[in-house]
Amino acid sequence: MKKVTAIGGIFFKCDDPNRMNEWYARHLGLPVTAYGTMFKWRDAEEPSKEGTTVWATFGKDTTYFGPSAKEFMINYRVEQLDELVEQLKSAGVTILDEIAVSEYGKFVHILDPEGNSIELWEEVG
Repeated sequence: MKKVTAIGGIFFKCDDPNRMNEWYARHLGLPVTAYGTMFKWRDAEEPSKEGTTVWATFGKDTTYFGPSAKEFMINYRVEQLDELVEQLKSAGVTILDEIAVSEYGKFVHILDPEGNSIELWEEVG
């Protein structure tokens, strides 16, 4: 079973997300919106399949990365999230929440051995 298939997003905390977004837009050319930047790409094995990787800033006080106190969180694209979560549970990995379903897909948060929050995401069909 495939597990991680790509990086879905890179998220980091900062004092002033708007200022950071403006800086990255002005100096590095990122097409930043209120939700960050979405880099589009094509799957190497299936070129007709398009994907995205998100880059986004969050305020210092966000609780979205919790319980991790780290300044960043990586979102990994996965396939078969339900089965993967069961494997991770069996292996003793800390699962922070139930699988959430939204218009963007299915999400769950886990912790690595050093307390880094990791978001696993299975894209909607």
